[in-house]
Amino acid sequence: MQGRVEWPHCCSAGDDMLHFLYSTLFRLAMPMVLFRLWRKSRGNPKAAERWPERLGYVTPSLRPVIWLHAVSVGETIAAAPLVHALQRRCPELQILVTSVTLTGSERARSLFGDSVAYAYAPYDTPGAVRRFVARTNPLALIIMETELWPNMVREAERKQCPVFLVNARLSERSANGYRKAGSLIRALLSRLTWIAAQAEADARRLVDIGADPARVAVTGSIKFEVEVTSELRAQADKLRTLVTGRRVWLAASTHEGEETQILAAHRMILENNPDALLILVPRHPERFDGVAREVGQMGLTCARRSLGQEPAGKQVYLADTMGELMALYGACDLALVGGSMVERGGHNPLEPAAWGIPVLSGPHIFNFQTIYQQLEDRKAYVPVDSAESLARQVTALFADGSRCRELGASAHRLVEENRGTLEEIVEGIVTRLP
Repeated sequence: MQGRVEWPHCCSAGDDMLHFLYSTLFRLAMPMVLFRLWRKSRGNPKAAERWPERLGYVTPSLRPVIWLHAVSVGETIAAAPLVHALQRRCPELQILVTSVTLTGSERARSLFGDSVAYAYAPYDTPGAVRRFVARTNPLALIIMETELWPNMVREAERKQCPVFLVNARLSERSANGYRKAGSLIRALLSRLTWIAAQAEADARRLVDIGADPARVAVTGSIKFEVEVTSELRAQADKLRTLVTGRRVWLAASTHEGEETQILAAHRMILENNPDALLILVPRHPERFDGVAREVGQMGLTCARRSLGQEPAGKQVYLADTMGELMALYGACDLALVGGSMVERGGHNPLEPAAWGIPVLSGPHIFNFQTIYQQLEDRKAYVPVDSAESLARQVTALFADGSRCRELGASAHRLVEENRGTLEEIVEGIVTRLP
């Protein structure tokens, strides 16, 4: 590995003062943060036993480390092709994957097994991050998408560790929020060694709020590297046997406020398709029981996958398990991508697109604005904005097999034609390693 690292210019006294104020406020908030962590971990031994990691107390690494930070489940899944590519390219290095949620950490473990190391990301106080960096001694820090923390980046730079922002995206809404931080965000961006932006619009916004244009490249989205493996197809085929002969639609990664709309739509769909099955996949496991109760309150019958119940004769199949969403996509006829019926910004539509099934989404899709624009340009997804329009579109697609196939094929072509981002990103990282 060769190449050179260009270290950013020193920040002004004003920037240092803003950073000091930020760190002080974070320190003052720590008692409440730790109390909340304690409360959440009381019923979860896995979370409780790992809370020291959040203060930087991690096992020292015996091998050179690339630290990859993916905030939660979506970013962890997106990072999978990059992790595998780096392992092939640099087998002598240890990949350390961090996240801020238990679900993100568990998803990483299911994706990578024992081939990588895991930890919770430290809270963004100077002491916690400094301990973490001292114990792991990373050669590089790779941050997925938008998860920039001032002390994380600052302490990495202090150790002369290059910092990469990969698959970077920045909506106009987020850019407006960052602009309010002024020189603090400019100082933060000045410390980044290289930014691989998803699209021209993302790159433009990043430069507008302070990124160095010479360090920003438009590589495309790594999320186009999503792969439907033979193992996933086998899992999907097995799942499909549970719903043979039925019309099946899936609502993926749903949030609070969405299930009510989705279940209301399903009741309308059942009027014309009494055998229809909704596979409902809530985003967060702590909501599984509450969603199951809501299904019953809506007057719908439910089978829970976590209990081994089969969907035969039921109207809703609650997929209250982790790590199965990609296989579940392969067992349905069409899919609504959640986080879009409420103001969460949406989740990754390329996962169902890779299966060649129609993609539906609500109006709140700012997290994937560029990708949805590409889908819209190809007439490869169906927008909905209410329970009524969702029911109407699902019913219409169930009745029109040729349109279903056309939508799915267009979405699948978009995925296939935009592969290749991964190689450029890996090269950009490896050539800048010290």
